[in-house]
Amino acid sequence: MRGMNCDMHVHTEFSGDSDADMRKYCEIGKQKRIDVICFTDHVDFNKYDEGYGYYKPEQYFDSLEEVRKGMDLDLLSGIEFSEPHLYNEQLSLLAKYPYDFILGSVHWVGDMFPCQEVRDKITAGEFFSLYWKEVLRTVEQGGFDCLGHIDFPKRYYRELYFEEAQIIKIFETMHKQKIVLEINTSSLRKGLTTTMPDQALLELYKFTGGEFVTIGSDSHREEDLGEGIDDAKKLIRNLDLKQVIFRKRKRELV
Repeated sequence: MRGMNCDMHVHTEFSGDSDADMRKYCEIGKQKRIDVICFTDHVDFNKYDEGYGYYKPEQYFDSLEEVRKGMDLDLLSGIEFSEPHLYNEQLSLLAKYPYDFILGSVHWVGDMFPCQEVRDKITAGEFFSLYWKEVLRTVEQGGFDCLGHIDFPKRYYRELYFEEAQIIKIFETMHKQKIVLEINTSSLRKGLTTTMPDQALLELYKFTGGEFVTIGSDSHREEDLGEGIDDAKKLIRNLDLKQVIFRKRKRELV
């Protein structure tokens, strides 16, 4: 599977914040020479989130199976589950479905999402201080395969703050839990010059023993599928990391 183009973080109409169509993704995927697409729709249980209660697994799987018919693309099933440490029971129930991949993410700190209203009230440094505590709690809880966009608030604040010791503890916990790290390229479409995480955090990941990463565009529109893959691959080569996908919740080298 060397040299394949894989996008392991893609949203469709089954996410509350996307209208994208699975079949159209496949058409664009062929044009862009994408080999593997994992549809990872949002699962949100925070009552403040616009996607609260939106995701319907049965409808998702019905649609995916229909799209898979006659397709020569490798289409994987997944979810992006927000704040796993707060909703472990719900995650355990969903994990009984035949997903290939479960991506865990932290989008909320209590009732705060890094939107403009929150950014007007709390600095980037203050928000990140709270955020990293939630990320540590999430990886300590586990139950998912990969941690998505680890420095997520950067996409909104356009700044990054962290203490090295805190990040090292997060990464060491991930290794114990067998959770890999995502290189999320959506920040490049949002006007930033680095992926999430950037090279500095990826170097810490490797320093602590991290080997494996996935690549995800975090696309919510069909045309954004696969965007930034080449940038992520360059980081992987430069740092001698190993790109993986997941199939039936098992890691596969790419």
